[in-house]
Amino acid sequence: MSVRCVLGIALLGLLLTQGCAFSRGTLGDEIRADAIASIKKGTSSKAEVLAALGAPDRVLQVNGRDVYQYYRYDAKAGSLLLILVNFSRLSVKSDDLFVIMSREGTVEDVIASKRTDGMEFRFWPFGD
Repeated sequence: MSVRCVLGIALLGLLLTQGCAFSRGTLGDEIRADAIASIKKGTSSKAEVLAALGAPDRVLQVNGRDVYQYYRYDAKAGSLLLILVNFSRLSVKSDDLFVIMSREGTVEDVIASKRTDGMEFRFWPFGD
């Protein structure tokens, strides 16, 4: 076998072993907008919150009040796999909901954020 043929096969092998990879992962359940809208400050009870949203992911004690935290994390990774160098970019965003209960057992405040909509896969690891 000639040197040129061996180099050609090696080059072809190198070109075929490159690639791209996509990964996605989530943690937690989706927080439904209609469930958040059903919670009314000053009137909704603990039982109503639990019926609408289910068990909280975390319960915190703040100044004698219960704070129910619900969260959902979304992670997306894009990778460019080359022979000598690999590039990856991981994006993680979260949706959070905090329901602050009064000492009397009614909802005192509801704080929600939704940041996972429109999150895209990104490959280039440098800058935006």
